[in-house]
Amino acid sequence: MDTSVADPARTLDLLDRRIVSALQIDGRAETRRIAEVLGVSARTVARRLARMREAGLVRVTRMPDPEGSGAVGALVLRVRVLRGKVETLADALAARPDVPFVDILMGGEEIGAVVVPTAGDRDRLLYRQLPATRAVADSTVHAVLHVYADAAQWRAGWLDEGEAAALTPAPDPAGPPEVSAPAGGTYAPDALDARLFAVLDRDARLPGAALAAELGVPESTVRRRLRRLTGAGLLRTHVGVDPRLLGMAVDANLWLEVPPARLAEAGRVLAAHPRVHGVLATSGPSNLLVALFCEDLGGLYRFTTDVLAPLGIARAETTVVGRAVKRAGVRL
Repeated sequence: MDTSVADPARTLDLLDRRIVSALQIDGRAETRRIAEVLGVSARTVARRLARMREAGLVRVTRMPDPEGSGAVGALVLRVRVLRGKVETLADALAARPDVPFVDILMGGEEIGAVVVPTAGDRDRLLYRQLPATRAVADSTVHAVLHVYADAAQWRAGWLDEGEAAALTPAPDPAGPPEVSAPAGGTYAPDALDARLFAVLDRDARLPGAALAAELGVPESTVRRRLRRLTGAGLLRTHVGVDPRLLGMAVDANLWLEVPPARLAEAGRVLAAHPRVHGVLATSGPSNLLVALFCEDLGGLYRFTTDVLAPLGIARAETTVVGRAVKRAGVRL
Protein backbone atom coordinates (compact mmCIF):
# COMPACT_ATOMS: atom_id res chain seq x y z
CA MET A 1 0.00 0.00 0.00
CA ASP A 2 1.27 3.47 -0.90
CA THR A 3 1.23 5.52 2.32
CA SER A 4 3.01 8.55 0.90
CA VAL A 5 1.40 11.96 1.39
CA ALA A 6 0.91 14.18 -1.65
CA ASP A 7 2.34 17.67 -1.64
CA PRO A 8 -0.62 19.69 -0.26
CA ALA A 9 0.29 22.70 -2.40
CA ARG A 10 -0.52 20.59 -5.51
CA THR A 11 -3.92 19.39 -4.30
CA LEU A 12 -5.87 22.42 -5.56
CA ASP A 13 -5.35 23.65 -9.10
CA LEU A 14 -5.88 27.20 -10.33
CA LEU A 15 -9.64 26.90 -10.80
CA ASP A 16 -10.05 25.31 -7.34
CA ARG A 17 -8.11 28.19 -5.82
CA ARG A 18 -10.24 30.73 -7.66
CA ILE A 19 -13.41 29.06 -6.37
CA VAL A 20 -12.05 29.19 -2.80
CA SER A 21 -11.17 32.85 -3.32
CA ALA A 22 -14.75 33.50 -4.45
CA LEU A 23 -16.06 31.88 -1.26
CA GLN A 24 -13.74 34.07 0.81
CA ILE A 25 -15.61 37.09 -0.55
CA ASP A 26 -19.09 35.58 -0.14
CA GLY A 27 -19.28 32.20 1.53
CA ARG A 28 -22.94 31.81 0.54
CA ALA A 29 -22.47 32.78 -3.11
CA GLU A 30 -24.54 30.56 -5.42
CA THR A 31 -22.57 28.27 -7.71
CA ARG A 32 -24.24 29.93 -10.71
CA ARG A 33 -22.99 33.36 -9.62
CA ILE A 34 -19.46 32.08 -9.01
CA ALA A 35 -19.48 30.37 -12.40
CA GLU A 36 -20.57 33.55 -14.21
CA VAL A 37 -17.77 35.60 -12.63
CA LEU A 38 -15.08 32.95 -13.20
CA GLY A 39 -16.20 32.20 -16.76
CA VAL A 40 -16.91 28.48 -16.33
CA SER A 41 -20.07 26.38 -16.16
CA ALA A 42 -22.17 26.14 -13.00
CA ARG A 43 -21.86 22.34 -13.20
CA THR A 44 -18.07 22.62 -13.08
CA VAL A 45 -18.16 24.88 -10.01
CA ALA A 46 -20.67 22.61 -8.25
CA ARG A 47 -18.60 19.50 -8.98
CA ARG A 48 -15.33 21.10 -7.86
CA LEU A 49 -16.82 22.56 -4.71
CA ALA A 50 -18.53 19.29 -3.77
CA ARG A 51 -15.22 17.43 -4.18
CA MET A 52 -13.34 19.89 -1.98
CA ARG A 53 -15.99 19.87 0.73
CA GLU A 54 -16.42 16.08 0.74
CA ALA A 55 -12.65 15.64 1.01
CA GLY A 56 -12.59 18.00 3.99
CA LEU A 57 -10.34 20.46 2.18
CA VAL A 58 -12.75 23.39 2.45
CA ARG A 59 -15.35 24.28 5.06
CA VAL A 60 -17.43 27.46 5.14
CA THR A 61 -18.70 28.64 8.53
CA ARG A 62 -20.11 31.83 9.99
CA MET A 63 -17.57 34.21 11.52
CA PRO A 64 -18.96 36.34 14.36
CA ASP A 65 -18.33 40.07 14.26
CA PRO A 66 -15.35 40.83 16.54
CA GLU A 67 -17.14 43.69 18.30
CA GLY A 68 -20.09 41.50 19.26
CA SER A 69 -18.31 38.20 19.84
CA GLY A 70 -16.01 39.15 22.71
CA ALA A 71 -12.89 39.31 20.54
CA VAL A 72 -12.07 42.66 22.15
CA GLY A 73 -11.28 41.44 25.65
CA ALA A 74 -10.15 38.04 24.39
CA LEU A 75 -6.78 36.64 25.40
CA VAL A 76 -3.80 35.50 23.38
CA LEU A 77 -1.83 32.76 25.15
CA ARG A 78 1.73 31.68 24.54
CA VAL A 79 2.38 28.46 26.43
CA ARG A 80 5.76 26.75 26.63
CA VAL A 81 5.30 23.02 27.05
CA LEU A 82 7.56 20.23 28.23
CA ARG A 83 8.96 18.11 25.43
CA GLY A 84 6.60 15.34 24.40
CA LYS A 85 3.48 16.98 25.89
CA VAL A 86 2.63 19.57 23.26
CA GLU A 87 0.11 17.47 21.32
CA THR A 88 -1.81 16.55 24.47
CA LEU A 89 -2.09 20.14 25.67
CA ALA A 90 -2.92 21.48 22.20
CA ASP A 91 -5.75 18.96 21.90
CA ALA A 92 -7.04 19.87 25.36
CA LEU A 93 -7.14 23.57 24.48
CA ALA A 94 -8.74 22.88 21.10
CA ALA A 95 -11.51 20.89 22.81
CA ARG A 96 -12.64 24.01 24.68
CA PRO A 97 -15.50 25.90 22.98
CA ASP A 98 -14.05 29.22 24.19
CA VAL A 99 -10.75 28.62 22.33
CA PRO A 100 -11.26 29.31 18.59
CA PHE A 101 -7.57 29.28 17.57
CA VAL A 102 -4.77 26.86 18.54
CA ASP A 103 -1.36 26.62 16.85
CA ILE A 104 1.71 24.54 17.59
CA LEU A 105 4.70 26.73 16.86
CA MET A 106 7.77 25.53 15.01
CA GLY A 107 10.10 23.69 17.35
CA GLY A 108 7.23 21.82 18.95
CA GLU A 109 7.60 23.22 22.46
CA GLU A 110 5.29 26.25 22.32
CA ILE A 111 1.55 26.65 21.73
CA GLY A 112 -0.23 29.82 20.65
CA ALA A 113 -3.95 30.12 21.36
CA VAL A 114 -6.76 32.65 21.40
CA VAL A 115 -9.27 32.40 24.24
CA VAL A 116 -12.65 34.16 24.35
CA PRO A 117 -13.74 33.27 27.89
CA THR A 118 -16.29 34.46 30.39
CA ALA A 119 -14.79 36.06 33.51
CA GLY A 120 -15.19 32.88 35.56
CA ASP A 121 -13.75 30.61 32.87
CA ARG A 122 -10.86 33.00 32.35
CA ASP A 123 -9.89 32.91 36.00
CA ARG A 124 -10.18 29.13 36.22
CA LEU A 125 -8.03 28.67 33.10
CA LEU A 126 -5.33 31.19 34.01
CA TYR A 127 -5.07 30.75 37.77
CA ARG A 128 -6.02 27.12 38.32
CA GLN A 129 -5.99 24.90 35.24
CA LEU A 130 -2.84 26.05 33.43
CA PRO A 131 -0.68 26.38 36.59
CA ALA A 132 -1.83 22.92 37.73
CA THR A 133 -0.86 21.32 34.40
CA ARG A 134 2.55 19.70 34.84
CA ALA A 135 3.17 19.85 31.10
CA VAL A 136 3.25 23.68 31.19
CA ALA A 137 6.74 25.10 31.66
CA ASP A 138 5.78 28.77 31.27
CA SER A 139 2.98 30.92 29.86
CA THR A 140 2.31 34.53 28.96
CA VAL A 141 -1.08 36.19 28.50
CA HIS A 142 -1.92 39.17 26.29
CA ALA A 143 -5.31 40.92 26.33
CA VAL A 144 -6.78 41.86 22.95
CA LEU A 145 -7.43 45.62 22.99
CA HIS A 146 -8.55 46.20 19.40
CA VAL A 147 -9.16 44.11 16.27
CA TYR A 148 -7.96 45.66 13.00
CA ALA A 149 -8.56 42.52 10.93
CA ASP A 150 -9.55 38.91 11.52
CA ALA A 151 -9.61 35.68 9.54
CA ALA A 152 -12.87 36.52 7.75
CA GLN A 153 -11.19 39.42 5.97
CA TRP A 154 -8.28 37.45 4.46
CA ARG A 155 -8.25 37.02 0.68
CA ALA A 156 -6.02 34.50 -1.07
CA GLY A 157 -5.57 36.79 -4.06
CA TRP A 158 -6.54 34.49 -6.94
CA LEU A 159 -9.17 36.93 -8.28
CA ASP A 160 -8.68 40.30 -9.92
CA GLU A 161 -10.36 43.46 -8.61
CA GLY A 162 -13.26 43.25 -11.06
CA GLU A 163 -14.03 39.64 -10.15
CA ALA A 164 -13.84 40.42 -6.44
CA ALA A 165 -16.18 43.40 -6.84
CA ALA A 166 -18.69 41.31 -8.82
CA LEU A 167 -18.85 38.74 -6.01
CA THR A 168 -19.15 41.23 -3.14
CA PRO A 169 -22.71 41.20 -1.74
CA ALA A 170 -24.54 44.46 -2.31
CA PRO A 171 -26.22 46.25 0.62
CA ASP A 172 -29.88 45.42 1.05
CA PRO A 173 -31.78 48.26 -0.69
CA ALA A 174 -34.70 47.71 1.68
CA GLY A 175 -32.46 48.51 4.62
CA PRO A 176 -32.65 46.73 8.00
CA PRO A 177 -36.05 45.35 8.98
CA GLU A 178 -38.23 47.50 11.18
CA VAL A 179 -38.52 44.72 13.73
CA SER A 180 -35.42 44.50 15.94
CA ALA A 181 -34.16 47.88 14.67
CA PRO A 182 -33.62 50.40 17.48
CA ALA A 183 -34.08 54.13 17.03
CA GLY A 184 -30.57 54.53 15.65
CA GLY A 185 -31.39 52.24 12.73
CA THR A 186 -28.80 49.58 13.51
CA TYR A 187 -30.10 46.05 13.04
CA ALA A 188 -30.14 44.19 16.36
CA PRO A 189 -30.44 40.40 15.75
CA ASP A 190 -33.34 38.76 17.57
CA ALA A 191 -33.95 35.23 18.86
CA LEU A 192 -34.67 33.79 15.40
CA ASP A 193 -31.46 35.33 14.06
CA ALA A 194 -29.55 33.75 16.95
CA ARG A 195 -30.97 30.32 16.04
CA LEU A 196 -30.06 30.93 12.40
CA PHE A 197 -26.52 31.89 13.40
CA ALA A 198 -26.16 28.67 15.41
CA VAL A 199 -26.92 26.58 12.32
CA LEU A 200 -24.66 28.66 10.06
CA ASP A 201 -21.85 28.27 12.58
CA ARG A 202 -21.72 24.61 11.49
CA ASP A 203 -22.24 25.09 7.75
CA ALA A 204 -22.68 28.56 6.29
CA ARG A 205 -23.53 27.21 2.82
CA LEU A 206 -26.72 25.40 3.79
CA PRO A 207 -29.44 26.43 1.31
CA GLY A 208 -32.53 28.31 2.40
CA ALA A 209 -34.75 25.21 2.26
CA ALA A 210 -32.46 23.25 4.59
CA LEU A 211 -32.22 26.17 7.01
CA ALA A 212 -36.00 26.58 7.02
CA ALA A 213 -36.52 22.89 7.73
CA GLU A 214 -34.09 22.93 10.65
CA LEU A 215 -35.53 26.12 12.15
CA GLY A 216 -39.16 25.19 11.51
CA VAL A 217 -40.04 28.44 9.73
CA PRO A 218 -41.06 29.27 6.13
CA GLU A 219 -38.25 29.40 3.60
CA SER A 220 -39.32 32.93 2.63
CA THR A 221 -38.67 34.03 6.21
CA VAL A 222 -35.18 32.51 6.14
CA ARG A 223 -34.31 34.12 2.82
CA ARG A 224 -35.51 37.51 4.02
CA ARG A 225 -33.47 37.18 7.20
CA LEU A 226 -30.36 36.14 5.29
CA ARG A 227 -30.72 39.07 2.92
CA ARG A 228 -31.16 41.57 5.72
CA LEU A 229 -28.33 40.15 7.85
CA THR A 230 -25.99 40.22 4.86
CA GLY A 231 -26.99 43.77 3.95
CA ALA A 232 -26.39 44.89 7.54
CA GLY A 233 -22.91 43.31 7.50
CA LEU A 234 -23.80 40.79 10.19
CA LEU A 235 -23.50 37.59 8.16
CA ARG A 236 -19.74 37.22 7.76
CA THR A 237 -18.35 33.90 6.60
CA HIS A 238 -14.98 32.22 6.95
CA VAL A 239 -13.46 29.64 4.61
CA GLY A 240 -11.54 27.03 6.55
CA VAL A 241 -8.76 25.85 4.24
CA ASP A 242 -5.14 24.84 4.64
CA PRO A 243 -3.23 27.86 3.26
CA ARG A 244 -0.73 25.48 1.64
CA LEU A 245 -3.52 24.43 -0.72
CA LEU A 246 -3.57 28.04 -1.93
CA GLY A 247 0.18 28.31 -2.43
CA MET A 248 1.02 29.69 1.03
CA ALA A 249 3.61 27.41 2.63
CA VAL A 250 4.52 29.62 5.60
CA ASP A 251 2.15 30.56 8.42
CA ALA A 252 3.73 33.09 10.78
CA ASN A 253 2.94 35.42 13.66
CA LEU A 254 4.76 38.71 14.14
CA TRP A 255 4.89 40.21 17.62
CA LEU A 256 5.58 43.89 17.04
CA GLU A 257 6.50 46.74 19.35
CA VAL A 258 5.13 49.92 17.77
CA PRO A 259 5.42 53.48 19.14
CA PRO A 260 1.96 54.50 20.44
CA ALA A 261 1.77 57.44 18.02
CA ARG A 262 2.06 55.03 15.06
CA LEU A 263 0.06 52.08 16.39
CA ALA A 264 -3.27 52.89 14.70
CA GLU A 265 -1.60 53.66 11.36
CA ALA A 266 0.44 50.45 11.45
CA GLY A 267 -2.64 48.41 12.36
CA ARG A 268 -4.66 49.80 9.46
CA VAL A 269 -1.85 49.42 6.90
CA LEU A 270 -1.11 45.83 7.90
CA ALA A 271 -4.81 44.90 8.01
CA ALA A 272 -5.11 45.92 4.35
CA HIS A 273 -2.18 43.76 3.20
CA PRO A 274 -3.24 40.69 1.16
CA ARG A 275 -0.92 38.33 3.04
CA VAL A 276 -2.31 39.26 6.46
CA HIS A 277 -5.15 37.28 8.06
CA GLY A 278 -5.20 38.89 11.50
CA VAL A 279 -4.09 42.11 13.20
CA LEU A 280 -4.67 42.63 16.92
CA ALA A 281 -3.60 45.39 19.30
CA THR A 282 -2.60 43.67 22.53
CA SER A 283 -1.32 44.30 26.01
CA GLY A 284 2.24 43.38 26.91
CA PRO A 285 5.69 44.35 25.60
CA SER A 286 4.54 43.64 22.03
CA ASN A 287 1.52 45.80 21.36
CA LEU A 288 0.60 44.56 17.85
CA LEU A 289 0.15 40.94 16.78
CA VAL A 290 0.10 40.21 13.05
CA ALA A 291 -0.76 36.81 11.55
CA LEU A 292 0.18 36.27 7.92
CA PHE A 293 0.59 33.65 5.21
CA CYS A 294 3.55 33.75 2.82
CA GLU A 295 4.45 31.60 -0.18
CA ASP A 296 7.82 30.73 1.38
CA LEU A 297 10.41 31.96 3.88
CA GLY A 298 11.73 34.38 1.27
CA GLY A 299 8.28 35.94 1.15
CA LEU A 300 8.31 36.29 4.94
CA TYR A 301 11.70 38.01 4.72
CA ARG A 302 10.43 40.41 2.05
CA PHE A 303 7.36 41.20 4.13
CA THR A 304 9.63 42.08 7.05
CA THR A 305 11.95 44.30 5.04
CA ASP A 306 9.51 45.88 2.58
CA VAL A 307 6.26 46.15 4.57
CA LEU A 308 7.32 46.49 8.19
CA ALA A 309 10.35 48.71 7.68
CA PRO A 310 8.44 51.88 6.63
CA LEU A 311 6.06 51.60 9.62
CA GLY A 312 8.59 52.54 12.27
CA ILE A 313 8.48 49.18 14.08
CA ALA A 314 10.75 49.34 17.13
CA ARG A 315 11.06 45.58 17.61
CA ALA A 316 9.76 42.48 15.87
CA GLU A 317 9.67 38.85 17.00
CA THR A 318 8.69 36.24 14.41
CA THR A 319 7.20 32.85 15.28
CA VAL A 320 6.45 30.32 12.55
CA VAL A 321 3.50 27.96 12.96
CA GLY A 322 4.47 24.33 12.67
CA ARG A 323 0.89 23.02 12.70
CA ALA A 324 -2.49 24.70 12.97
CA VAL A 325 -4.73 22.67 15.27
CA LYS A 326 -7.87 24.83 15.30
CA ARG A 327 -8.86 27.89 13.27
CA ALA A 328 -11.97 30.08 13.67
CA GLY A 329 -13.54 27.47 15.92
CA VAL A 330 -12.96 24.55 13.53
CA ARG A 331 -10.65 21.63 14.36
CA LEU A 332 -8.26 20.92 11.49
